[in-house]
Amino acid sequence: METFAIGDQDFLLNDEPFRILSGAIHYFRVHPDLWADRIHKARLMGLNTIETYVPWNEHSPTPGAFLTDGGLDLGRFLDLVADSGMHAIVRPGPYICAEWDNGGLPAWLFTDPTVGVRSSEPGYLAAVSSYMESVLALVVPRQITQGGPVIMFQIENEYGAYGNDKEYLQHLVDLSKRSGVDVPLFTCDQPFGTMIEDGSLPELHKTGTFGSRSLERLAFLRERQPTGPLMCAEFWNGWFDNWGTHHHTTDAAASAAELDALLTAGASVNIYMFHGGTNFGFTNGANDKGIYEPTITSYDYDAPLSEDGHPTAKYFAFRDVIAKHFPVPSEVPAVRVPVPASTVPIARSVSLLDVPIATRPVAGSVPPVEVTGQYRGFYLYELSLPAGGVLSFSEVRDRAQFFLDGVPVGVLSRELGERSVVIPAGGRLQVLLEDQGRVNYGQRIGEDKGLMGPALLNGVEVLDWEIGAVDLASLDDFRSAAAELPVGGVNAGVTGPSVSFATFEADGPGDRFLRLDGWIKGNAFINGFNLGRYWSRGPQRTLYVPGPLIREGANELAILELHGSATREVSFAVGPDLGPDEK
Repeated sequence: METFAIGDQDFLLNDEPFRILSGAIHYFRVHPDLWADRIHKARLMGLNTIETYVPWNEHSPTPGAFLTDGGLDLGRFLDLVADSGMHAIVRPGPYICAEWDNGGLPAWLFTDPTVGVRSSEPGYLAAVSSYMESVLALVVPRQITQGGPVIMFQIENEYGAYGNDKEYLQHLVDLSKRSGVDVPLFTCDQPFGTMIEDGSLPELHKTGTFGSRSLERLAFLRERQPTGPLMCAEFWNGWFDNWGTHHHTTDAAASAAELDALLTAGASVNIYMFHGGTNFGFTNGANDKGIYEPTITSYDYDAPLSEDGHPTAKYFAFRDVIAKHFPVPSEVPAVRVPVPASTVPIARSVSLLDVPIATRPVAGSVPPVEVTGQYRGFYLYELSLPAGGVLSFSEVRDRAQFFLDGVPVGVLSRELGERSVVIPAGGRLQVLLEDQGRVNYGQRIGEDKGLMGPALLNGVEVLDWEIGAVDLASLDDFRSAAAELPVGGVNAGVTGPSVSFATFEADGPGDRFLRLDGWIKGNAFINGFNLGRYWSRGPQRTLYVPGPLIREGANELAILELHGSATREVSFAVGPDLGPDEK
């Protein structure tokens, strides 16, 4: 039986000193057919361990569920790590941050206002226990002590930046041990103030999260933990992007120098991210520190391995640094080869509002979207207004398009702090509401989405709204209702909100990069798979299409466009375009 333990100065693998050289790959951000490729390329960079978060809300979209099929097959992912000859670190949260929707916490959990957030409140602990037991059923048999790859298991995640409820942390520790975890338990926190102490317990191994001034951060960590191996559990070598900003990059040479300093100091490391992947569908999170900032679809993170799985300059710089300290395989992954560019004409389209969306009346004040039982995406509010005037709300979460008798009359944006719209006359009001991503960090985790009441028309509350969720799990209703576009040139455009369809031929699977110049905002789908959001404000200009989604012969492209396009074409680009950086 193999063992892994915490020594006085080192991690101990079978009682021998061992340095963790880990890279983060989130299985839920990568097409499962590509997992083995990404893991193999981590090994070729010189890494010996793969780290991943586990997203509670993705595995449990409804209470009592725990999905493990397809891209959520954590067991298969860990088995592939083992097959590659590498170790694994599992970080199940229950809160993961990760620029992921709601920080990984399921939105349904907070439909009960008495439930706590990241605390020892009984309702929250009961739900957490059910989730953790499901995760542990997959992880425990895959520990190194049972012939598997898992060498460490994290308790919570940067908890010291949020709270210091020791009873909550102890509950997670006790549950893990009771379920059979016998590899080391650890916590990670930023090396500032009292975060490391607040976010941990005396019995847990403490690690730091940082991306610069490595020696200073390690010294801070050593002051608070005199013995045991030093480790940076998140070595931030890049950053994420928000809509409307530049593409964040970090200098490869500078990042490599920090990594070299860290390894020279004898520390272990987990590179966050080694391979970022993609926020497919509606999975992106958001920040709100006074201004709401939703995260983009790409989670490339300027990581050593790009969003589409190719080595970057940072990959080779890190590989050279690791080779100074440890053996590195001689094999080197191939760099990206440009794919052929092509243009696809849009053939058919249907107005989103012309396809029946089941709504139901909700008595009283305007309700949050959670009453629909769908916790991501788009929603429709409807109401018959007796007259026109100024319609206002306490807040809009996150973006609302207003239509009077089918005619657009305005947009309200949370980002811009907009709360009121002028309705020109009485009539049937429809509001298409977009949840742009739940806040993943800080005190606004778990908040409701939708039109926040009271809804006031000329200062008087309007009640008894109807609400329904737009079901995009299947596009069948839109597909069957779509009609051939009327005669017009390429520049005739497509009106919105609408769902449009096109067909393109392919020789077989292969990565593509969908470019939507001339389109404004919405989501794109390949063969029914939601690639994620696009937005003309950038920074990203292409959506990554994982090769396994493409099939030989005819393929379907669908575009949900919220406003309208200046063209009836889309294109596949030769490579990714994530926008201009700050240089």
